[in-house]
Amino acid sequence: MDKDTVSIYFVRAALAHLAPEALPAVLRAAGIPAEMLAHRQARVPARAFAALWLAVAHQLDDEFFGLDARRMKVGSFALMCHAVLHCGTLGRALRRCLRSFSAFLDDLHGELAVDDDRAVITLHNRIADPADRRFAEETYLVMLHGLMCWLIGRRIQLAHIAFGHALPEEAREYRVMYGEDLAFGAERTTIEFDAALLEAPIIQTEATLKSFLRSAPQSVFLKYKSTDSWTARVRRRLRRCLGGQAGWPTLDDLALEFHVAPSTLRRRLEAEGGTYQSAKDDLRRDAAIHHLCHSRLSIAEISTLLGFQEPSAFHRAFKKWTGSQPGEYRALRADGMSAPGADATARRPATAPALLSG
Repeated sequence: MDKDTVSIYFVRAALAHLAPEALPAVLRAAGIPAEMLAHRQARVPARAFAALWLAVAHQLDDEFFGLDARRMKVGSFALMCHAVLHCGTLGRALRRCLRSFSAFLDDLHGELAVDDDRAVITLHNRIADPADRRFAEETYLVMLHGLMCWLIGRRIQLAHIAFGHALPEEAREYRVMYGEDLAFGAERTTIEFDAALLEAPIIQTEATLKSFLRSAPQSVFLKYKSTDSWTARVRRRLRRCLGGQAGWPTLDDLALEFHVAPSTLRRRLEAEGGTYQSAKDDLRRDAAIHHLCHSRLSIAEISTLLGFQEPSAFHRAFKKWTGSQPGEYRALRADGMSAPGADATARRPATAPALLSG
C-alpha cells in the first residue's frame, strides 16, 4: 500500500485555535512531537494527522478547528452524512450538504450553480484572518469533495479549481487533494466538475456509512485522492522498486512502458506540477517516514530498501525532504510518544463522527 504523509503546515494550521495548555495532550494523542512543529519541511503519517483532527475536534468540540464564528460541534459531519444518504442522486445530496454546512457555519458557505455542462461550487467566505480564511476553505473543500466522491463510489474529477488566495508553498499538496488544473488569486474560491455527475446515483447504504465513519477522517481525505493522473501512474509503477530488489527505471524506460514519447511523459508530469524525480523523491520520502515511524529496521536497512547505494546518500536526501536527519526524526517520534492515534482511538466512541494530503 501507498504510505501517505501530510505536510506539517496542515498540522500547525489545525492547532492554531487550540489553547496552549491543551497542546501536549492533543499532540500525544496523534503521536506528533512538539519539536516537529518547528521544522517547516516536516511531514507526518496520514494516520497521525487523522488522529490529530479527532483530538482537536474533541478538545474544541468543533469539527472545523475553531475557524468559524460558530462551532461545528462534534457529530455534525456524521449527521450530515445521514441526512444526504437517501437523497437518490448526487445533485440532491450536494444541495442538502451545502445547506447543512450553512446551518453549521456562519462565516463560510458554498453555492452550487450549473453553467451549461459545468457544475460550479462557489465559496463565500467572511473569515477575516488570511491564514484562517485559507485553511477554512481547504478544510471545507476536502470534506465536501470527499463526501461527494464517497456517495457515488468513485473520484469526482475536478475540471478546474480557482483559489481566492495567492500561490502557497504547499501547492503540490493541492494537486493530490483536489486536482491538477489549479489557479490562484481569484476573487472567490470555486471548483468545477462535469454537471452530468449531478444525476449520478448514490450507491451507499446505512451499513457502508458506518464503515465510512469508523475510518474517518482518513477515509475522507485519502480514499478518494487522485489516482488517474500521470504522477499517480508513475508513483504506482515506482512503488514496485521499493524493497531494493528491482532497479529504478529511467524516465525513458517508463515512457516506453506507458507507450508515449519521453518528451510527452515529461510534459504531462510538468503540466501536473511535477517531474519524474519529484515523483520518485516523494515516494521514497513517504516510505522512509513510514519505516522510521512503524518499523524496527535500522537506518542502513531502510536506506537499502529505498534503493540508496550508501546510507550517507539517504541521510542527505532525507534532510533535503524533511529538514531533519533520519535518526533525528526517529528519535523525536520515540521520545516518550505513543503510537500515532493510539490515545485518540482509545477515547473514540464506536460511532464517532467523520471529520477530515504526497
